[in-house]
Amino acid sequence: MRPRATVVLDGFGVLESLRWHDDALWFCDLAHGTVHRWDTRGEPETVAEVPGRAGGLGWLPDGRMLVVSMDGHCVYRREPDGTLIVHADLKDIAGGPVNDMFVDRLGRAYVGNFGFDYHGFVRRQPNSMLYAPPGPPRTPLACFSPEGELLGLSEPLVFPNGLFLLDESTLLVAETLAMRLTALPVLPDGRLGPPRPWAPLIPSALWRALNHPGLLGRATRRVSALLDHPAIAARSASPIAPDGIAPGRDGTAWVANALRGECVRVGPGGAILDRVATSQQTLSCLVAGPDGNTLYAATTPTDDPERAAGLNGARLEAYVLPS
Repeated sequence: MRPRATVVLDGFGVLESLRWHDDALWFCDLAHGTVHRWDTRGEPETVAEVPGRAGGLGWLPDGRMLVVSMDGHCVYRREPDGTLIVHADLKDIAGGPVNDMFVDRLGRAYVGNFGFDYHGFVRRQPNSMLYAPPGPPRTPLACFSPEGELLGLSEPLVFPNGLFLLDESTLLVAETLAMRLTALPVLPDGRLGPPRPWAPLIPSALWRALNHPGLLGRATRRVSALLDHPAIAARSASPIAPDGIAPGRDGTAWVANALRGECVRVGPGGAILDRVATSQQTLSCLVAGPDGNTLYAATTPTDDPERAAGLNGARLEAYVLPS
C-alpha cells in the first residue's frame, strides 16, 4: 500500500505553485487569480489578486514578490504598498498561457509557457491526439534579469512546466507533454545551455508508438484516449506526466503527476523511488513545513480553469515523510 496524503485545506479553484517563504506556505489559485499565504495553522490569507490568472511565484532578493499572469503574458512585481507592476513581458515569447516560474537567489526569473492553447485543444478532443505528428508545439523557457530584462531563451521544449535548480549550474524542468524531466545548464550570465535528458517518465516503446506516424500511432493514441478515463488512470502506474516538481533527498526530484492522484520521487535516469497517493490529480508539490519534512500536494478534480472555477474542489494535501 502506498502512503496517502491527508487533506489540510480545500474549497479552491485550481491550486498551483507551492512555495515556502518567510515561514509560511504560499500558493496560487489560478482559476480565481489569487495568491495565498498559509502559516500551516488556521485559515490562509489572500495576499494578492492578479489580473489574467495567477501562475508561478518567486521573490526578489529584496523581498518583493514576483507572480506570473498566465493570460496577461507577463510577470508582475508586487511593491511594498501591494500594487502590482509589470516586471517582465512575455507577449512576444509565449505561444499560450504563461506558466510556472523559478526565481533564483540572485533574482533571475526562469519562466515557462504552454506553447499553445492546451485547454482549447483538450476540450475538443482527447489529450492523446496531441501526439499525432508533428506532435505538440514546442516553446522556450525565458530567463529575465532581476530588473526584468530578457537575458535569453532556451532551446524549444515540450510544455515546460515546473522547475528548480538541482545545483548552482543546473536547472531541472518538467516537460509535461513529453513526460520527462530535462536538465539545462545555467551559464554564468544566467542564460540556459542545451537541454539533456534527466529522467524519462514513460516507457520508450510506448513513447515511440504514441508518436508513430502510421497505423501503430493511430491505434496507440486511440487506446490511450480510452485509458485517460480517471477510473482507469488511477489504477495505472505509468506513464507520469510531470507538472510541478520540487527538490527531494540526495539529488532526487518530487514530481506532481498530472495524470493521477500521486506525488512521485524520481532519481536521475527515471528510477521511481517513492510514491505518495493523493485524492485527485496533482499539479504541484513541495517538501517544506515548520520542520521541513512535510510533502505538500496541490490537487484538483480538473485542471480546466473554466470548469474548476465553478467546482471549487481543489485541495491542499499533506504527508509527513519518514525520517
